[in-house]
Amino acid sequence: MSRPDRPAYDLATLAARAGEEARPNASTPLIEPIYQSTVYSFPDLETLDRAMSGEAPAAFYYRNGTPNAATLERALAQLEGTEAALAAASGMAAISAALLGVLKTGDHIVADARVYGVTYALLTEEFPRLGIEVSFVDACNVGEVEAAWRDNTRVLHVESLTNPLLTVPDVPALAALAHARGGLLSVDNTFASPAVFRPAEHGADLVTHSLSKYLSGHSTAFGGVLCGRADLVALARTRLLRLGGTVSAFDAWLTLQGLKTLGLRMRAHSGNAQALADVLSNHPRVRAVYHPGLSDHPQFHRALDLFPQGFGGMLSIEVEDAPTFVRAIAPRVPLAPSLADVVTTLSWPWGTSHRPLPEPERRRLGITPGLLRVSVGIEDIGDLLNDFETALG
Repeated sequence: MSRPDRPAYDLATLAARAGEEARPNASTPLIEPIYQSTVYSFPDLETLDRAMSGEAPAAFYYRNGTPNAATLERALAQLEGTEAALAAASGMAAISAALLGVLKTGDHIVADARVYGVTYALLTEEFPRLGIEVSFVDACNVGEVEAAWRDNTRVLHVESLTNPLLTVPDVPALAALAHARGGLLSVDNTFASPAVFRPAEHGADLVTHSLSKYLSGHSTAFGGVLCGRADLVALARTRLLRLGGTVSAFDAWLTLQGLKTLGLRMRAHSGNAQALADVLSNHPRVRAVYHPGLSDHPQFHRALDLFPQGFGGMLSIEVEDAPTFVRAIAPRVPLAPSLADVVTTLSWPWGTSHRPLPEPERRRLGITPGLLRVSVGIEDIGDLLNDFETALG
């Protein structure tokens, strides 16, 4: 994929500066203001027509995008190294627009069986109503993906780090397979963030995120984003505008504020998660730890190759008595059905993120009632280890 030229800055520098452009005034606000207006005025018909046609892009109506959303899109295209980006009202809106932009009735999609629960529901309940067929595979097995491919397969959809068991598909190999068959690779990069992994640099055509996770980082903003080739993003934008999935100006602005510290936060998240995984993997009351930085992880060597800057802030554990453990640790580590805040939180995939999957399918994938997902924050690691050891004791 061709990418726009950019200075050879570290990601932390890019994240702090990305998207912001000088405004032609004698003095300008250091931080972009919130543009809350739902409509913009024009001096004449010619100027309005040029804006509406895209000849001279300009804000004109909130549903079609705000200056804050445009700034966020520029920033995220820079960070993911893609030609364009599209901000949406949620992560699912971004995934829906990305896929509906390239799929039509009679097409077929291959997806990793470990996808997020609502993505699973979209693929199994909504897409069949549109005449789009879906096959689920173990995306860590390239041969299984290849066997599921059909003449009418258009897209392969995976997660760069799967939720909640942190498996690691071979994105470069999957991209090569999809392209050799005339298809596209779609990657949900929410668990990693571009500070850990940039799928487009490894051949992915469509890269999506939930903005409410690592990109904003503080459980205040809501939205989603698609990054990719300009033509694919344009197709998705058309679908998104017709379906009304516009991100709010305030959520776009909030995400930009969080984005500035992405590099710093991800280094802390990754380091703490690795340290916690190392300790818990040797704890007698912890039955299993799922983290790609552990040497017994099934894709450990692949993770080392794809994620040289660290493995992100997520891990999952199975403990002897999950309900008792949750009650014991809740005063210090909240039970909250989301992830990627600066504070550490627990989640219960069985009853939250993967609830849409049938119970036999959850168990087949290794998602049990006793599995707990840990979103590791940026607290002092000594305090965090003490919190877990106290609750386990």
